[in-house]
Amino acid sequence: MSGAMWGWVGAIVGTVLGVLGGAVGTYASIKNTAGPRSRAYMIRLSVIMWIAIILFLVLLLLLPQPYNLLLWVPYGIALPLAIRTGNRRLAELTQLDRAEQHDAR
Repeated sequence: MSGAMWGWVGAIVGTVLGVLGGAVGTYASIKNTAGPRSRAYMIRLSVIMWIAIILFLVLLLLLPQPYNLLLWVPYGIALPLAIRTGNRRLAELTQLDRAEQHDAR
């Protein structure tokens, strides 16, 4: 195989592995929630994050250079903030779910 063909194979295999890893991580995050509130929130957050990341990748491919590279600035700021905010809200909902389960006993 030529070098170009290996490049295509690497791009396809890397994409498939990345999506599979994201799917497994999403499944595990939803499955390991403490109750219905945190599960509903995690599903909603997962959908939003999948859409945002796919939109980022599409824009990265469609925008001409150097504008596509400028996308990394808001992405690099927004992603950690979204993760931090999401984790804090999930912790609050997990406490509520666990308190509700404890009160039900």
